[in-house]
Amino acid sequence: MENQAVKPPIKSQGLRASRKAVSGRTQLDPERWIDVATDVLAKEGIAGLRVEVLAKRCGVTKGSFYWHFRDRQALLDAVLERWREGRIRDIEKTTAVQAGQELEQLHYAIELYGANRNQKGMSIELAVRDWARHDSRAAAVVEAVDLYRLECTRRLFVASGMTEASAKSRSLLLYACVFGLSLMHYDHFDADPADLKRRIAQHIVAG
Repeated sequence: MENQAVKPPIKSQGLRASRKAVSGRTQLDPERWIDVATDVLAKEGIAGLRVEVLAKRCGVTKGSFYWHFRDRQALLDAVLERWREGRIRDIEKTTAVQAGQELEQLHYAIELYGANRNQKGMSIELAVRDWARHDSRAAAVVEAVDLYRLECTRRLFVASGMTEASAKSRSLLLYACVFGLSLMHYDHFDADPADLKRRIAQHIVAG
């Protein structure tokens, strides 16, 4: 079976290139709107992403928003694309295949993803996934990112000598584990939580 490729990025048709001021009013560039929208998403979820709320938070009028975006959906698409691009970059850096060092790279991926994650990053991740439960566009982006995650670690497992079937099952197990660890409180489950995570990683990687 052919590997599933990452779906193409969402095109934000409402994003305009011009950053000039209109009637002397302060204009935020598109990236600033996306920054603010992402912050609001992390704190309030998708329901908080309303144009009037974002404009007030930025200290500008709604007209400034429509200078850069056709409508609210165009901004939502841009937020999703920003998240997708960031996750793909991180995945590629974390799981790059280096000949002869595949097992070390897998251990590194587990250690990195299983560490205490940035609170804001975790809030954004959870908000996007909650958004995806109710929105088909968000769901498609999340699925594409997850499939890319799994594909990158699958390649590492295969390169280390495992069968295709074993590589796929271990890849899924790896991410089920690290995402679970990021949500659970287990410091008092074992006298040495760091060693516990190392033992878990060994089970996943070496079997």
